[in-house]
Amino acid sequence: MTPTISIVTFVDAVGAISDETLIGNLFMMDNSGFQSTYQGTANLCTFCYPGQRIHWVIYPVDVQTPVGIKNITFIPDNVVLEPVSSMGSDSEKLDLNIWSGYVPNYILPNKEYKYRLEIQIYEGKKSVMYVDTPSLKWVKP
Repeated sequence: MTPTISIVTFVDAVGAISDETLIGNLFMMDNSGFQSTYQGTANLCTFCYPGQRIHWVIYPVDVQTPVGIKNITFIPDNVVLEPVSSMGSDSEKLDLNIWSGYVPNYILPNKEYKYRLEIQIYEGKKSVMYVDTPSLKWVKP
C-alpha cells in the first residue's frame, strides 16, 4: 500500500490539438498498491482510501509543447458539468505540472468518484481541454 499515490498523465499535445480532443491523446497511470483499473487510458479508476494523499503529475509526449493542469473538479452524482468556457477563447499560459490533494474522509467504499481533469496545452484559442472520465474509488483491503 502506497501512502502517497502519483497519478501520472501523458498528453499527446500535437494529437490533441489536431483532433481537438483529449480522447485517444491522454494516457493516465498510477502507482496505487490496489491495482487500479483502466491504466493507460483517460478512464483511469484509481483505487485509494480516505485521507490518502494524491499527486497528479502531467507530462507532454512531445517535450517541446508545454502542458499543464488547469483544474481538477470532482463531479457530484447526477450532475452533468457544463463545458469549459475557455475552450473557445484565449487563456493564460500555466506552469502547473503537479497538483496535490487528499482523498476526502466522507467517500464511501466501492463507489467511483468521477472528476474533470482540465488540461492546458500551450496557450491561445482552444488550448484548454478536459475529460470527465477518470475517477477515484475506495477499495477496502
